[in-house]
Amino acid sequence: MDRLPLKTWTLRAAWVGASLMAAAPAFAGEITIWCWDPNFNVAIMREAGERYTKAHPGTTFNIVDFAKADVEQKLQTGLASGTGNALPDIVLIEDYGAQKYLQSFPGAFAPMTKKIDYSGFAPYKVQLMTLEGETYGVPFDSGVTGLFYRRDYLEQAGFKPADLENITWDRYIEIGKAVEAKTGKKMTTEDLNDGGMTRIIMQSGGKWYFNDDGELDVTGNAALKGALDTQAKMVKAGIVKPATGWNDFVKGFTSGDVASVVTGVWITGTIKAQAAQAGKWGVAPTPRLDMAGATNASNLGGSSWYVLAKSKEKDEAINFLGAIYGKDIDFYQKILADRGAVGSLTAARSGAVYQQSDAFFGGEQVWQRFADWLAKVPPVNYGIFTNELDNAVTANLQALIAGKPVDAVLKDIEEQAKTQIQ
Repeated sequence: MDRLPLKTWTLRAAWVGASLMAAAPAFAGEITIWCWDPNFNVAIMREAGERYTKAHPGTTFNIVDFAKADVEQKLQTGLASGTGNALPDIVLIEDYGAQKYLQSFPGAFAPMTKKIDYSGFAPYKVQLMTLEGETYGVPFDSGVTGLFYRRDYLEQAGFKPADLENITWDRYIEIGKAVEAKTGKKMTTEDLNDGGMTRIIMQSGGKWYFNDDGELDVTGNAALKGALDTQAKMVKAGIVKPATGWNDFVKGFTSGDVASVVTGVWITGTIKAQAAQAGKWGVAPTPRLDMAGATNASNLGGSSWYVLAKSKEKDEAINFLGAIYGKDIDFYQKILADRGAVGSLTAARSGAVYQQSDAFFGGEQVWQRFADWLAKVPPVNYGIFTNELDNAVTANLQALIAGKPVDAVLKDIEEQAKTQIQ
C-alpha cells in the first residue's frame, strides 16, 4: 500500500464555565491516536473526539493518519523496542492481526475486562481480542458480509428476492447457472489469488485455520474443506468472472458484468456510487455450507481500538473509548449515515438510521439487515498466522480446480503452512 500523506488533526475545546468543569471527570491531557484511511477511520475518530471534548473540556486529540502498512510497521518497531516512548495512546489494529500482537507482546496493551461492558458487542469481535481470560481493546467496525445482487438480472432469469434468502452455496451455484443461461451474465467475480472468499465461507461454518487453542486446523477442518470445494465448484460451473487484483474485482460488479458479489458491508458505498444502477440492487444473507453448524452469516475484515499499557493517558483513553464507542448510540447512527460504518455495538441496531429504507436497494432496510446478521457471525480464533495460511491456500487452490483431490490439497496447504509459521 502506498503511504498516505501524514496528517495530524488536533481537536481542541475551549474551557467553559466552572460549573461544567466541576461536573466532568477530572481528566485533562492529549490523547494520541494512530489509524489509517482519512475518509473512514480518521474521520470517524475525529467525530468521536469532538463528542468527548463536549463532556470533558480541556482534553485534546492528536489523530495521526498513516497508511495501514505504516501503522503496523511503526507499532511493531515500537513494541519490539520495549520502551513505548514512541507509541501512541490508542492504535487501530485489524482484527486478523489482534492475536498476533497480544501473544507476541504480552503486557503491551491495557486489559479492559472490568472497564468495558463487552456484553453489548458482537460476540465474535469480543472473542478475537480476548487472551487468557482478559479482554483487550474496544470493538469498532464490522466486516459482516452479505450477498449483493442485481435484482434486474435475477428477475430476468426468473428469480425473486425470496429465492436468495438463506440459501446454500450449492443452490447459489444452481442459480448462477440459470442466470448465465438467461442473461449471459456471470453470477459473480473473484480473485483466486486473494484469500477473502475462503475466509468468508470458512467462518460461516464456525471454523478458522486454527482451533480454539490456537493450534493449526487444516486437514480435519470440514468448513475449510467446504470453502475450497465450493470455490472449485463455482469455477468449474463457469459462473465466475476471474479478477486480477482489487480494481479488477470491483469493476466486475460495478460495471454490470456480473449478477452478484459476496463480500463485506464496507463495499456498500462503492456499489451505491454507481448512480445509474439505483433500484437495481438487492441484499441477501451470505450463502452457507451444507453442513452441521453452518450459518448464513460471516465476516470479512474489520478492526478495533487498543490502548497501550504504558500510555500516560491510559485511564482517560479507556474512559474515552468506553464512553463513545461503548455507549453512544447516536454516534453510531451518525457514522453509519455519514460514512457507511456498521459498528459492532449491537444496541445501536435499534437506532432510526438502521431502520431506514434505501431506494438504491429497492427500498430494503439494508443497514438493519446487516446489523441482524452481525449478531449471528460465528466467533472463531483468528490465531497469529492468518496471512501465512491465506498464502498457502491461494498457492494450492488452482491445483484443486485442476482436479487434485481436496484432501490432498488440504495436506499440501498444511505442509506449506508449517514451513511458513515455524
